[in-house]
Amino acid sequence: MKRMLGILIVMAGFVFLLAACGEKTQEDVLADLEETMKEMEGYKANAEMSMNTGQEDQKFAIDIWHKKDDLFRVALTNDMDEKGSQVILKNKDGVFVLTPALKKNFKFQSDWPENSSQPYLYQSLVNDIKKDKEAEFESTDTHYVFKTKTNYQSNNNLPFQEIHFDKKSLTPVEVKVLDKDKNALVVVKFSSFEKDASFKEDDFSMEKNMASNATEDEAVSGEVEDNALTVSLPTFMAGAELEQKKEIDLEDGKRAILTFSGDKNFTLVQEKRNVVPTMTSPQEVKGDIINLGHTVAGLSEKTLEWSYNGVDYILASDELTKEELIQVAQSVQGQEVK
Repeated sequence: MKRMLGILIVMAGFVFLLAACGEKTQEDVLADLEETMKEMEGYKANAEMSMNTGQEDQKFAIDIWHKKDDLFRVALTNDMDEKGSQVILKNKDGVFVLTPALKKNFKFQSDWPENSSQPYLYQSLVNDIKKDKEAEFESTDTHYVFKTKTNYQSNNNLPFQEIHFDKKSLTPVEVKVLDKDKNALVVVKFSSFEKDASFKEDDFSMEKNMASNATEDEAVSGEVEDNALTVSLPTFMAGAELEQKKEIDLEDGKRAILTFSGDKNFTLVQEKRNVVPTMTSPQEVKGDIINLGHTVAGLSEKTLEWSYNGVDYILASDELTKEELIQVAQSVQGQEVK
């Protein structure tokens, strides 16, 4: 009997040892992710990004292309502003944000995407895991899950993220970007991920990407369908109030200048043109690319610039922090100024 009991104990220990050996550790999985990233010549992915960082929940369809070593194309389509679809493009000439339907293009003096966390880029997710020595790890039946710190240098309101990778393919499935209370404010869900995707020679050229999303009518006539400027007030004002509203008629549109005074003073300019401008050289911006939730913006030290529904916005302040500039901009979809 004792001999039989001893055999059972040894067998149980052996089974436990086999099970333990079969389950990968956090270090094993990270090494596999890095190897997968290193071996990929490029990838194509589709995802949906939901953001509730502003006045209303926003959803983007994201088309992500990457070709080794340093070519990126991220096309973002907002379900509430299809004409404002934008492309973040990185090629040998630099980093650009394009709005093809409005013939707008900005060139950024930026080291995007390395300068900040990017929840839809594979290498950014892996690098964030690698950098966080306190990252948490969990293995479920189908996913490897990492909980890490983020690296949003211009926005400290989103300090954490939860990243789910498929166990078999090691490709991202879902990313949740969390606030300080661990509420998910940004959620990226991947619907497809193609490793070692092929690309055409001009897929990352600015000319091709500017032409691909512009509609035929806009390309011919340059007309904007709705040329009335509806001036909007931010719902978050950082302790300030609207002091003055000044409207200026332009030759081809209208401009409104809103001045806010209070705890922290700032100015918000809104402008709408009656015709789409002729294609020009990219306007250069020295700063960071910021996703506001309803559009992509350019953030410099004291200024935030973006376009939405055919309206150009410039928010400027010597007193607002970068986080406050972003919060004000995210809330500009607020009530109309009477």
